[in-house]
Amino acid sequence: MQLAQAAAVVLGHDRNSNGTRPRAVVARDPRASGEFIAAAVEAGLSSSGIDVYDAGVLPTPAAAYLVADLDADFGVMISASHNPAPDNGIKFFARGGQKLPDDVEDAIEAQMSKEAVRPVGADVGRIQRFSDAEDRYIVHLLGTLPHNLEGIKVVLDCAHGAASGCSPQVFKDAGAQVVLIGAEPDGHNINDGVGSTHLGPLKEAVLKYGANLGIAHDGDADRCLAVDHEGNVVDGDQIMAILAVALKESGKLKDDVLVATVMSNLGLKIALRQAGISIRETAVGDRYVLEEMRDGGFNLGGEQSGHVIFADYATTGDGVLTGLQLAAQIALTGKPLKELATVMTKLPQVLINVKGVDRTRVGSNEVLAQAVAAAEAALGDTGRVLLRPSGTEPVVRVMVEAADEETAHSIAEHLAQVVRAELALELVSE
Repeated sequence: MQLAQAAAVVLGHDRNSNGTRPRAVVARDPRASGEFIAAAVEAGLSSSGIDVYDAGVLPTPAAAYLVADLDADFGVMISASHNPAPDNGIKFFARGGQKLPDDVEDAIEAQMSKEAVRPVGADVGRIQRFSDAEDRYIVHLLGTLPHNLEGIKVVLDCAHGAASGCSPQVFKDAGAQVVLIGAEPDGHNINDGVGSTHLGPLKEAVLKYGANLGIAHDGDADRCLAVDHEGNVVDGDQIMAILAVALKESGKLKDDVLVATVMSNLGLKIALRQAGISIRETAVGDRYVLEEMRDGGFNLGGEQSGHVIFADYATTGDGVLTGLQLAAQIALTGKPLKELATVMTKLPQVLINVKGVDRTRVGSNEVLAQAVAAAEAALGDTGRVLLRPSGTEPVVRVMVEAADEETAHSIAEHLAQVVRAELALELVSE
């Protein structure tokens, strides 16, 4: 409640210049805790003079879209994404459905220690049900499709999450035959053995029902992973490759550029280079992808994890939108997803998390630098090495890609040993 009161000042009153009472959209995923957290947030906002539009259970990208569509001053999404049911979180969107920059988040935090705005009488905010929120979002999604989905059978795994209502509806409205799993949220089963972090049930359902593809969301539906008709996983890199090539061929890929993180498979870069598409690389995190897209005016970006951002239609990753666009390519081309995915060849990728080390010295240790240089020389153009310190833990992530699994494992294990020897925490105290 206190956080909402602080956001009411920073995102509402401080940024509302038209003399009207500020407005906010509030949505949540189906977690049981979201019910009382949403109540507290809405109480904090309305008691601070904000009119609240309660959108109920909707995906995170739907909340972002509705902030822009309603021309609200800001939005609040209550979700813990792909995390288990006992977790929860609060995310804010600025006007237009944009993510907040660090300085605005800092301003909200600082405001929490100050006196709240407490209007009385007719100046308090009102809370009303945003009754057509889901319909607005579905109509928006349908308007993005380059082709209807007639003749496509799709299995949707909604992770017992926020997409359980709108994702099946929009696929059906688009003409697809829909089989549902993971679409019975009870407040406690979100992400429990289903969704984008547990693809086994989706693979089984696709094979059982003879579907053209399967789409897996996470709890708040801001990501999408896929399964082809044979049960093979199609990850975020492959999805981006398919869609980037399709957009380029239709003349809609801005500057023939895809924005991706340093963790994207080297095979993605090789495939897109052959297709005449360049990649802008960012640090890991969809916020960095978004920043690069905004700065360069690019319209497609994302992460290997399945966060794909279509800047022409969304301000954040949207798993339902991504799934629709992927299915549309199958319908449009008449090619199975397995064939479309051959646009790129994934290089074997090995990731080792080296724990209990001083992550701050990754860039300054000479022995480690020499080991990395030797590994890169051995791989040449057939692979790459990435050492990335964790942002919060004493962990260094060693990632190696190579032409074959054995080489990737061998080099990754060697570099992990060097990291352990050179960056062991006990060396810092000596």
